[in-house]
Amino acid sequence: MLKEWLTRLRFLMNSKSHNEIDEELQFHLEQQIQANIAAGMTPLESRRQAVIAFGGMERTRQQSHEQRPGYLAKTLLQDVRYSIRGFRRNPIFTITIVATLMLGIGATSAVFSVVDRILFRPLPYANDGRIVSLGLVQPLETQEFLLSGFYYDWRSKQKVFASMTSESASTGECDLTEGTPMQLDCPSVEGNFLSTLGVSPVLGRSFLSEEARPGGPRAVLISYGLWNSRFNLDPGILNRTIRIDGAPTRVIGVLPKDFEMPRLQAADILFPLSVDEAADRVANGGFGTPRRVFATLNPESTVQQADTALQPLFQQSRNQIPSEIRSDFHLKVRSLRDRQMQDVRLTAWVLLGAAFAVLLIACANVASLLMARGAARQRELAVRSALGASRARLASQALIESLLLSMAGAVAGCVLAQGLLHVFIVIAPSNIPYLSMVHLDLRIVGFTVILSILCGVFFGLAVALQRPEGRMLSGRTRTSVSSASVRQWLVVAQISASMVLLAVALLLVRSYRNLEDQNLGIRADNTVTARITLGEHSYPTPQSELDFFQRLTARLRFSPGISLVSISDSVPPAENQFSGRFQEIAIEGRPLYPPGTGGVVAKRRVSPEYFNALDIPIVQGEGFRDEDMTSTRRPIILSKRLASLLFPNECPIGHRLRFDRLMASNPWSTIVGVSADVKNSGLANEDVPEFYLLRRNLPEDWRAGGVWGRTSVVVVRSSLLPEKTALLVRSQVAALDPTLPIDIATLSERVSKLADQPKFQSLLMSFFASTGFALALIGLYGVIAFLVAQRTHEIGVRLALGADRSDIVRLVIRRSLRLIILGTVLGVMLALLATRLLANLLFGVRVHDPATFGVAAVLLVLVALIATLVPARTASRVDPTVALRCE
Repeated sequence: MLKEWLTRLRFLMNSKSHNEIDEELQFHLEQQIQANIAAGMTPLESRRQAVIAFGGMERTRQQSHEQRPGYLAKTLLQDVRYSIRGFRRNPIFTITIVATLMLGIGATSAVFSVVDRILFRPLPYANDGRIVSLGLVQPLETQEFLLSGFYYDWRSKQKVFASMTSESASTGECDLTEGTPMQLDCPSVEGNFLSTLGVSPVLGRSFLSEEARPGGPRAVLISYGLWNSRFNLDPGILNRTIRIDGAPTRVIGVLPKDFEMPRLQAADILFPLSVDEAADRVANGGFGTPRRVFATLNPESTVQQADTALQPLFQQSRNQIPSEIRSDFHLKVRSLRDRQMQDVRLTAWVLLGAAFAVLLIACANVASLLMARGAARQRELAVRSALGASRARLASQALIESLLLSMAGAVAGCVLAQGLLHVFIVIAPSNIPYLSMVHLDLRIVGFTVILSILCGVFFGLAVALQRPEGRMLSGRTRTSVSSASVRQWLVVAQISASMVLLAVALLLVRSYRNLEDQNLGIRADNTVTARITLGEHSYPTPQSELDFFQRLTARLRFSPGISLVSISDSVPPAENQFSGRFQEIAIEGRPLYPPGTGGVVAKRRVSPEYFNALDIPIVQGEGFRDEDMTSTRRPIILSKRLASLLFPNECPIGHRLRFDRLMASNPWSTIVGVSADVKNSGLANEDVPEFYLLRRNLPEDWRAGGVWGRTSVVVVRSSLLPEKTALLVRSQVAALDPTLPIDIATLSERVSKLADQPKFQSLLMSFFASTGFALALIGLYGVIAFLVAQRTHEIGVRLALGADRSDIVRLVIRRSLRLIILGTVLGVMLALLATRLLANLLFGVRVHDPATFGVAAVLLVLVALIATLVPARTASRVDPTVALRCE
């Protein structure tokens, strides 16, 4: 084997070997001539017969060379050098193609690098493909959960999972109170949490059973990021005692660098979830506390099989739920990836489809350009074919040229993709998972290389399959009809793809504008909100929490420039207001609503200044008064929508009602006013009927009653700039408690964040649509210009026979219009199918909105027609004498 390869290499490198072949052929020819002469032929005839016997000397010599080792590699190198020389002779053509491919490949690679993280790349768990999320869902909680009482039953009786674990459903927050204080995200998890996910700490160990018992030793796992930023990767962190919420706590391990919680929420510290099964089974009316549950499937089980296997356990649990609300609960089992991605998955597929549409347009453009170049080289190819170049050789050279161009486009595309990724990360909303981790790695580069090869083969075949025609040797340069037809169909495909992109982009832009323009029912300018969570150890009693917020309110009210201060448990339009069911409202003196009546009702506890601070009008009755804060009167204010539901065609003022009708001990509240409706469930969600309770300074309203809690939102309206107001609020909080972290933002910022994802979608789709649109127009211009050049003789004859120049313009535009209309009609049909997938991404606009489709089609036709004016004008200026002389 080694000898053979050395021989091939010697033949490849040593040019004398080819001379040896020629000498050998000449030797055999002379031998045959001598044999023929010996047989009685004349010298001339003997040579002729010898050449005939060899089948032609040149052909035999060529066949001998082609059979030599290294011939293929040498031919390949020759074609590469020839192609590069051709590119250098025509730099504008080369740059145009590489730039077109850069746009298509770069955009596709950038989007794929994002989508790959969301849809395809394995999750950072050893049991990645077998982890599921399971639990109950109901209208008020669409993310699966299990009450701990149910969880214990399911865990002990199920047979479809290898392991089950859970974490607390509540958002865990804690304060690191040593050194510079900082607020951390601190979820609580079961002891087998890491083992179920298939994760091992990089340092230390997971929780022991005694650390998960109530009253057990305080122990935590810290994240790699916290270990790095706060403790400088100190290996002595193990068994070190740190103060969390003022209490000494031992660090027992460090989580891996790529660790992430199954729900993708932030986690700086993991606490062990206190497990006391007996206490949990009797807590919360015998149901226990809510948990998020995850499990690892047995190797032979699927998600569907798990869903089926859990149905008996689900039915047993549901029978324990009060009959009034039992039918609202359903079982949900889904893969962890589905749980994490949710609506982002659809966005990812839409963007990937848009990127591939741009790539398709770019490839069609390049194929069209190469075919035009091939048409111009028909005479050259015909000459080479006549000189003996085989069809395969000509085709291989065409493919090599296209592959070289596509590889150059891939290199430039990688540079563009890197820039686009940076832009994506900057403008993207924070709720898109994994986006901050996206970068161009070997996996994405490999995808780009494969993509470029496919593109090169695609548009290279369009040229390689063209057959050189012998009539070109006569000097005629007219292109075949089939070649022109292929180019026209490529333009039709480009216009169709552009129509789809344009329709999708316009729908998303209109949806985003509808979100922004809707009336929120609140005034967001000059309003600053500060979310404050009081530490459990620093503020152990409801009285201490109340004292803090009273002192903070007093300090802010007397600060210069502050006009209004209010405290609430949440603020619209997307804060987590407490919700209940409409049927649970009882009106004094009236029959109860039957089960199943109405939907969800929101509840918010606010201080008296809340409505003025957010500029929410009281449309009927009056607002809360300061004296109500300490009186026994229980006022309540309904939103306009809830008032119309509870008291249609009558005044609700003075009526008394109470929530949780099953709780007969709950006190009655008197309706004192009706407020205007507020967008309280997010920008894209339907308004929910709402009522407001007063957050009084009375013991019975403190934490036991759910009024005062560790977390509250301070709403401040002032005449100062928002930045100065934020500094003022921060300084006043620090004056009361310098160790207290604070999450501060203007209300306008909180509102704008809700539109970040629609804005991101519309921006990206607009980018893809404009890019594809521009490429399609360039392709259309190229084809029309090429067709005009091909019809120069015909145009010259028409002009010579008396045709007006305006007739020539109309002739060219009429021909272009056929392509434009055909592409637009096909594009509309494709867009009608494609936009059906966008229903969940749109707001206030239908997926088949005729106005949007009409605007997109008219815009496409008009701009495309403008692109044809230049070649049409060129055609009208043809000199008939010159055109006829050329032919």
